[in-house]
Amino acid sequence: MSIAIAIIGYGKIAEDQHVPAIRANPDFHLAASVSRRLAGPPGVPAFASIADLSASGLPIDAVALCNTPTERPATAFEALAAGWHVLMEKPPAATLAVAEQIAAAARAAGVSLFASWHCRFGPAVAAAKALLSGRRIDSLLIDWREDVRKWHPGQQWIWQPGGFGVFDPGINGLSLLSEILPVELAISAARLETPANHQTPIAARLDFSGPGIPANAHGLFDWLEPDDRWNIHIGFEGHTLLLSHGGSRLTLDEVPQEVGNEGEYPPLYRRFAELVNHRESEVDLRPLQLVADAFLLGERVTVPAFE
Repeated sequence: MSIAIAIIGYGKIAEDQHVPAIRANPDFHLAASVSRRLAGPPGVPAFASIADLSASGLPIDAVALCNTPTERPATAFEALAAGWHVLMEKPPAATLAVAEQIAAAARAAGVSLFASWHCRFGPAVAAAKALLSGRRIDSLLIDWREDVRKWHPGQQWIWQPGGFGVFDPGINGLSLLSEILPVELAISAARLETPANHQTPIAARLDFSGPGIPANAHGLFDWLEPDDRWNIHIGFEGHTLLLSHGGSRLTLDEVPQEVGNEGEYPPLYRRFAELVNHRESEVDLRPLQLVADAFLLGERVTVPAFE
């Protein structure tokens, strides 16, 4: 039988990515949506809360949490207490401690928890990881830039404590980097440019360190870039690798590589089905740890107000 899944938090990412991926996967059927606005796909039962969904008696096996990082923990605990398998959008929580608590609750409930990082399922990621396996890393640059007005219009939560600011998209780059590198990395320094009227950064620079990490290893993040730039540049043993377009394209020594063109969410849901069917979990908190360390170490620089 297919897995009856409900979407919790019905916004743009749920509508554009989760719904098509669920409907294209025979292992799932979309059984319900939960939104305070009672929003959801046409023909799918909508509920205002997980409590209302649970009280309805509608059979549910799993949920996909697409709400904000600060809302996600409470809904994760509710879903796990109901015995449902849980897929969480990135990041899994606003803090590491809460993310660990969610993982512990899943273990105690005996259900699957998938703290997903959607960029890791980009078509070029596995090939990039294979090219770097066992290699010496000579240089490293994450160049992650986009226009906040384009991607987060009117969303005020991103500027509040727990909203991550420029690291809301930037954590995608960190999730890719921690996946493809053959060595672990840490933050050695950070500069966080924060608008005078907000609590989270609009731009940042990170310096990376660790065994096997070269001295020239940096990350640049900018939310004022009109042209999207989601790139990772890596030099290794005389070669240059460019993982671009958020993990969907790969260039080796300036030669484009054939990697296919499947989107991120279909393979992400195939992985979730595997976890559910085997009652296993996948929780990698390294990208969240890197962001947390950036805030711990970061020099906060106040920049002009942003409206």
